[in-house]
Amino acid sequence: MLGLDPDPRGLWPGYEEQVGDASSPAEAAASAFVWHCKALIDAAGPACVAVKPQLARFELLGAAGWAALEAVIAHAAGSGLLVIADGKRGDIDVSAQAYAGALLGGADSPFGRLDGLRADLATVNPLMGSDAIEPFIGAAREAGGGVLVLVRTSNPGAADFEDLPLADSGAMWERIAMLVDGLGAARVGESGLSDVGAVVGATEPRHLERARELMGSAPFLLPGVGVQGGRVEDLAPAFAPGRAGGLVSASRSIAGAYQAAGGEPAVAARAEAERLRKTAWELSGRVR
Repeated sequence: MLGLDPDPRGLWPGYEEQVGDASSPAEAAASAFVWHCKALIDAAGPACVAVKPQLARFELLGAAGWAALEAVIAHAAGSGLLVIADGKRGDIDVSAQAYAGALLGGADSPFGRLDGLRADLATVNPLMGSDAIEPFIGAAREAGGGVLVLVRTSNPGAADFEDLPLADSGAMWERIAMLVDGLGAARVGESGLSDVGAVVGATEPRHLERARELMGSAPFLLPGVGVQGGRVEDLAPAFAPGRAGGLVSASRSIAGAYQAAGGEPAVAARAEAERLRKTAWELSGRVR
């Protein structure tokens, strides 16, 4: 999976030509983001099943950034890729419904239909409990998509709370995993996978076997491969249900591959994405 985290200080060479007569810094950055992300999708997309735009990168640019995000998502969908809106939203049910509409299937209003981004999946923060997640699940099911709930994340600070022991259910992340499994039980497809998945960081593979035990039908989004230190080779338990059980996500290691390998950014990005795809494919095959 290709993560799209455009950084104004880390765009591929050539973006300068896209800025043109932009009327503001935000407009200039938005034009550069669209060019960079489309080029990245064209280069690495053939080795991926999905893209995962980091919404904050685009939201920083205001209205121009949201328009850029829509253009990037349209390009990814037109390239045959699934789109995961990575916003990690979570709020009371009324607000969650609005977030879900904005990211997934849109919403009806007295003014007409509001389309939203129409992503295929969205990342969701479970801290406020099941009633903050259920509106996303409902919207995703109506649109034929899914949600990915933060369970045990890839950042070092995850240990501050997610690893805290609870009296009756192991660590806090294990209790969240049980919630994810319960929420997804009603919708398990012929593949054996649910439409309620889990974000489980690739930087702590020691948790994967237990996570898979608790969430037998959840697809796992596995961020943290590459720059954060995660390795595809350590992720075998994620693929227990089959190859679609694990979605390996890499962002900076693909976009920045040319800095280490030299040569054209697109060529290096495609090579790194293909390397990761091949490694994950071989590993998942051995697990089966």
